Amino acid sequence: MARVKKLSAFLVLSLAIFYVSAEVRVKRQDEDENPEVNVEELCQDRPGDEYFRLSAEGDCRDVVRCDNSGEAKKVSRLAGVKCPAGLAFDVERQTCDWKTNVKNCDLLEKPRKVLPILKTDEPICPEGKLSCGNGECIEKELFCNDKPDCKDESDENACTVDLDPNRAPDCDPTQCVLPDCFCSADGTRIPGNIEPSQVPQMITITFNGAVNVDNIDLYEDIFNGQRQNPNGCQIRGTFFVSHKYTNYSAVQDLHRRGHEISVFSLTHKDDPKYWTQGSYDDWLAEMAGARLIIERFANITDGSIIGVRAPYLRVGGNKQFEMMADQFFVYDASITASLGRVPIWPYTLYFRMPHKCNGNAHNCPSRSHPVWEMVMNELDRRDDPTFDESLPGCHMVDSCSNIQSGEQFGRLLRHNFNRHYNSNRAPLGLHFHASWLKSKKEYREELIKFIEEMLGRNDVFFVTMLQVIQWMQNPTELNSLRDFQEWKEKCDVKGQPYCSLPNACPLNTRELPGETLRLFTCMECPDTYPWLLNPTGDGFVAK
Repeated sequence: MARVKKLSAFLVLSLAIFYVSAEVRVKRQDEDENPEVNVEELCQDRPGDEYFRLSAEGDCRDVVRCDNSGEAKKVSRLAGVKCPAGLAFDVERQTCDWKTNVKNCDLLEKPRKVLPILKTDEPICPEGKLSCGNGECIEKELFCNDKPDCKDESDENACTVDLDPNRAPDCDPTQCVLPDCFCSADGTRIPGNIEPSQVPQMITITFNGAVNVDNIDLYEDIFNGQRQNPNGCQIRGTFFVSHKYTNYSAVQDLHRRGHEISVFSLTHKDDPKYWTQGSYDDWLAEMAGARLIIERFANITDGSIIGVRAPYLRVGGNKQFEMMADQFFVYDASITASLGRVPIWPYTLYFRMPHKCNGNAHNCPSRSHPVWEMVMNELDRRDDPTFDESLPGCHMVDSCSNIQSGEQFGRLLRHNFNRHYNSNRAPLGLHFHASWLKSKKEYREELIKFIEEMLGRNDVFFVTMLQVIQWMQNPTELNSLRDFQEWKEKCDVKGQPYCSLPNACPLNTRELPGETLRLFTCMECPDTYPWLLNPTGDGFVAK
């Protein structure tokens, strides 16, 4: 088995905790002139897995946690952890990270929030009202609306998928009916209750990021026009396009050839909190703004840009999905599902999501939304699933850090195909950043080899996210798929490229001072570089 050569800071954390953890001896006052550390007081009502500092002095590497395992769990002790050199401990995120990324070395403990009193043996408040943490009663619908209504603000502190008092209800198949709604208790049910052997195994190949000269050749190689699904239509992919450095004439041609274009944000800001805690207006400017730019400069006028993926898969909670519903985005493709025995089918968010909120800083939508979730099932990265011990799954192919060779990549593709194909045939998502496939020629070759091998079967289809939804809305058995009209619409490539020599518009904007960026488009050059609050480029001119 190939050894993992690189560890992220977050993986280093787990090593720090499990290899460096040791009991810290807390001296009694008569043993030391320093004041006594009252362990019982420190550990009262504190979770055993929460790490905190005893002092803000030092290099920010040392933390402790409460250990109640000694003497029949009657005596609290402190167990210490030290981050490896070069790292510091982030008490808010409870992880070691590069020291430059940790901004809370002055904090001793994770900030505590007052929680509302939602579950009691006897009702505290009149019907239709719930109790704040201080016992104040307010209307139920005021909880988790992003505006503190309790004096102690506790009504905004228990708003997860599990705790939000106004959360979406559990799946009710009698109320959730195709084509508009789909749910199941555990997410594994096949739409239309079709027998697995009659379900097409759909595979979605998606790419995140800018489309430009760095990756156009890769897309030409994979989608060369010669590879056809069993219904005679060319294989298709979905491109989640970010704005900066994108060549819009290339995006226009991908769309002409039947690929799906979706949005990956306008700025792709590298602050994860910006996305997790983003306001409605932030998400509106980023996603609706990105769509407007693509529609104008890639000349996409058919209303087909209906999908969103959040940068870093940092889901923006209810605000993101409220914006999506208002702007008629049909689906999100940012939420991951942990590796399980049976993969999960996409679902609508009218009802509660059928799996735990995995990753994404735990800001999954808790309310009901008329939006499809194209869930990202984690891939099993093990080299030999029959022998190797369990490993955490990976959502993007390039996040499977143990893949070091084309041979390993090929095994991952085939093993995960079999996991889906031999169970409920939920769509298999292969999600990439193009740079990873280009980093080694053997990765690209192995992917193409896998595609061609799959196309030798009569029940595997490489389709877009939208085509998955179209099949789910109208579940159709394999023997009728050749005439499945929704997939035939994009079957034939129409016309020639719109232009062979796009405009290379040298532009700047006051939002990005000192930068001149080239916007490649077959359309007319705008006045300034399109950016937040000025997505058409017709607004203010940088001086």
